[in-house]
Amino acid sequence: MSPYSPERRTALVLCGTGAHGAYHAGVLRALQEAGVKIDVMAGQGIGAGGAALAAIGGGSRLWEETGVWRSAPVKTLYAWKRSVMVAPAIVVALTALFFVTLMAVAAGWMMPRWWTAVLVTLPALAVAACIAFIKRASAAARRATGTWWWRFFGAPVDAEPAQDLFATVIWELIRGAAPAGRPARAALGRRYAEVLLENLGQPGFAELVLVATDVDARRDVVAALLREPYCAEFLAARPGRDRQSEVLDLAGVSRDHAIDVVAAALTPPLIADPAVVTFAADSFWRGETHRMCDRVASLNRLLEEVAAAGATQAIVVSATAPASAPHMLRVPRMDLRSRLGEYQVTAEAAALRDALEMARLRFDSVYVVSPAHNPVGPFDVNGAYDEASDRRQDLSELMARAYEDAYRQFIEPVVGASGDQLVHAEPGPDDTRVRSGTDRLFGAS
Repeated sequence: MSPYSPERRTALVLCGTGAHGAYHAGVLRALQEAGVKIDVMAGQGIGAGGAALAAIGGGSRLWEETGVWRSAPVKTLYAWKRSVMVAPAIVVALTALFFVTLMAVAAGWMMPRWWTAVLVTLPALAVAACIAFIKRASAAARRATGTWWWRFFGAPVDAEPAQDLFATVIWELIRGAAPAGRPARAALGRRYAEVLLENLGQPGFAELVLVATDVDARRDVVAALLREPYCAEFLAARPGRDRQSEVLDLAGVSRDHAIDVVAAALTPPLIADPAVVTFAADSFWRGETHRMCDRVASLNRLLEEVAAAGATQAIVVSATAPASAPHMLRVPRMDLRSRLGEYQVTAEAAALRDALEMARLRFDSVYVVSPAHNPVGPFDVNGAYDEASDRRQDLSELMARAYEDAYRQFIEPVVGASGDQLVHAEPGPDDTRVRSGTDRLFGAS
């Protein structure tokens, strides 16, 4: 008999980066179809976006045909910034123009006067545009210190499309049929918190715990909206912890920051500019503006806070596959985005192992749903080539694999063994079932 019990307080923990959110979508779909009751939705990284949607009954917005991970905008997530792409092209073009002119003069060609004017004007215009861009960026930035090239280029990857996409989907879910434009992040966060607070305890709604990292305060930020009696205990002081500085009560004065924390969690560290969050004047930080982003190793902190929220059993969803067998390591890909993704996956895998060791001391039962093989990296939003099957796999296939993994690794052996009556929904015509190659359930009780 499985130790899983639907009467216990269950938390679903989504962790990962970028394209791995498609795996979360497949698992959420399977759990919803199987009728698995989730009391607390928790998220870190891209999982924060999925958790925020699922907490207000919008999990289907992740996997349906017009949902996040099947939509056209998803292919633009975490792309290179335009300044990173355009500026080098301009430099190369001007350099080539200059050398072509030198070669033409050396060959004895007579250059017209207008060509000389072009050679002088184009570089001058390029320099003036760079200076204007830097001044504008410096005036808009909260901190204008640093070298000029960093202020011009900034971090190479743009996280704003991911932030805008999830904010738009959340707003479309909240507004219903009302033809209203999306409000600012603070107003949207306030509206989101109100909707969740009003519907706590209703079918399809769940409590919420999110984790991001405050770069300026050098600590994690935990945003939570919990029902009583768990909320009071969660917010209570702890030895060695200043809870006021690190916990945002989305049901109280910090209700404006729900979408801010989601945006911060969707921002990978180092390779993307941090999300800028301005705290309320009556909050602990007294109206200060801080930079916030994701932290790969924050999964352990997230599980700690989920346990503090009263959860007795946790289902951890990660798209990071275990290490390959000997002589089956992947050939390193040469593009820079894939290299960044490889390091991200390695850090996530190590963080997952460490977090699970501690989680088994905090929960009665811990279960992990993860693929046996996943060629799609965190930034492979257009899919990736799979060496094992010698073909390209996209995010729709990753969702289908997650759907299958959830049934094989958790629903059938764990929930089914607990005596619950489940109805295994038949796949739709566009669902491609992909076996992950493992029947093993990762976890302990």
